[in-house]
Amino acid sequence: MKEIFLYLMIYAGSALMAYNIYRYVCFSRDVRKHGNWDQEQKLFNIPIMLLILFFIGYLTVGIFGKPDLVMAGILFGGSIFVFVMLLLIRRTFDRIQENEQLEARLFAAEEASKAKTFFLSNMSHDIRTPLNAIIGYTTLSKREGASNEEKSEYINKIETASRQLLEIVNDVLDMSRIESGKFSLEPACVDLESCILEACDLVRVQLEAKKIELAVSCNVSHKWVLCDKVMLDRALMNLLCNAGKFTEENGSVSLQLNELAAGDEAGSYEIRIKDTGIGMSPEFVERLFIPFERERTSTVSRIQGTGLGLAITKRIVDMMGGNITVRTEKGKGTEFVITVDFPLMDPEEDTTLSKGDEISFEGRRALLVEDNMINMEIAQMLLEQSGFLIETAENGKIALEMTAESEPGYYDVILMDIQMPVMDGYMAAQAIRGLPDPGLAGIPIIAMTANAFQEDIKKAEEVGMNGHIAKPLDIPSMKATLKQVLKNTSH
Repeated sequence: MKEIFLYLMIYAGSALMAYNIYRYVCFSRDVRKHGNWDQEQKLFNIPIMLLILFFIGYLTVGIFGKPDLVMAGILFGGSIFVFVMLLLIRRTFDRIQENEQLEARLFAAEEASKAKTFFLSNMSHDIRTPLNAIIGYTTLSKREGASNEEKSEYINKIETASRQLLEIVNDVLDMSRIESGKFSLEPACVDLESCILEACDLVRVQLEAKKIELAVSCNVSHKWVLCDKVMLDRALMNLLCNAGKFTEENGSVSLQLNELAAGDEAGSYEIRIKDTGIGMSPEFVERLFIPFERERTSTVSRIQGTGLGLAITKRIVDMMGGNITVRTEKGKGTEFVITVDFPLMDPEEDTTLSKGDEISFEGRRALLVEDNMINMEIAQMLLEQSGFLIETAENGKIALEMTAESEPGYYDVILMDIQMPVMDGYMAAQAIRGLPDPGLAGIPIIAMTANAFQEDIKKAEEVGMNGHIAKPLDIPSMKATLKQVLKNTSH
C-alpha cells in the first residue's frame, strides 16, 4: 500500500511537471510577443530544457526506480514548487502589462489634453481675429458722423472678415470629420479641364486685386474622369488661395494640368500649382502637412489662416490615391505637384445654362420654410431682391399644410430648412412627395440649411429634394442652384 502511494506521488508529480512545461512554453511565447527578446532567445530555451530533463527523471524513477518516501516527497514537492513559481511569474507579468496599458492610456489622455489645449489656443486666436474686425467695424459704422462712404468701406471689411471666419469654421469641421473617419469621397463623372478652369476663375478676382498674374494651361486628351469634383475643387482652391496669400503684388501664379499617360480604363494626371511668393524654409517643409502648423516669420504672421488647408488637401489627395509633393526655396516661390490616377469616363452632355435658357425669377412664388426669424428675414430679402414673391412657414408641418391647400403650380419652389420644431425638413419633404395630387407632390424642394456635409446633401436627395443650398448663403451659388432646379423641373 505504501509503495502504491509513493508511485502515485511520483506519477502525479510527473503529470504536474508536464503541465508546467506546457505553461512555460505558453508564457515564453507571450513574453516574446510583448517585446523584442532576440538576444535573450537562448535564455528562454534553458528553463524548457531543464524542465524536460526533470520530467524525464520523474518518469525514469517511476518506471525503473524504487522510490522511498523522501525521494517521492522531493519530486512531488518540486513539481508543486515549479507550478507556484510559474503562477507568480505569470501574475507578475500580467500586472506589468496592465500597468503599461494604464501608462499608455494616461499618456494618450495627456497627449489628447495637450492637443485640445493646442487646438483651443489656435482657434481662439484665429476666430477672435475676424470676430474683432466684425465687431469693431460694426461699432464704427454705427457711430454718429460716419459718412456713407466710410460705412460702405466698413461693410466691405465686415464681409471680408465674415468670409475669413466661415473659412476657419469649414476647415475645422472638415479636419474633424477627416480625423474621425466620417469624411468620404463621392465620385461622379467630371470634366477635369472644366473643373480646373472653374477653380481658377473663382480665385482670379482675388489675385487680380493684388495685381498677381494667373496663368492656366490644360494639356489633356481624356478630360472626362470619375472623381469627387467637390473635394478636388477644395484641394485646388486651398493651394491656389495659399499661392495668392504668400505672393506679393506683381507676382505670378500658374496652374498646369498635364495628362501623363492613359490606358483603356484609367489615366494618370499631374497638376502643378506654382507661385513666385516668399517660399518656405526646409525645416518647415518637413512639417508642412501637419494640422495647425504655420511658419513663424514676420511676413507669414500677418497672413490669416488656421494652418489646416494643406493638411486637408493632403488628406483629400491621399483618399483619391494620389500623391502631393512640394518644391520650394526661400524668397523664390513654391510649387505643389499632385499626381493622381482617375478612371476614364465617356463624355457627358453639357447641362449648363446657355444664355438662351436663362431662368428669370421675376414673379416666381417661393415658400420659405425657416424657424429662425433672423435667417428667415435675411433669406426673404435676398430672394425678393432677385424677383421672387415670398410666403413663409415656421416649420415643416405648416409648410405641408400650406402646400396641400394650394393649387398645383401656385408655388414654383419650396426652400426648406432642415432642423425645425414640430416637423423637420426631411419629414416635411417626404410628406409633400406623398401628397395624392401629382402637381403638388412634384413641387421642386431645395434644402436651405446649415447641414452642409456630403451626407446631408445625400440625405436631402434620398427624401426627394431637388437641390441643396448651404448656409451662410452665398448669393451666386444660391441663384445658380435655383436656376438649375427650376430649369430641370420646368415643363
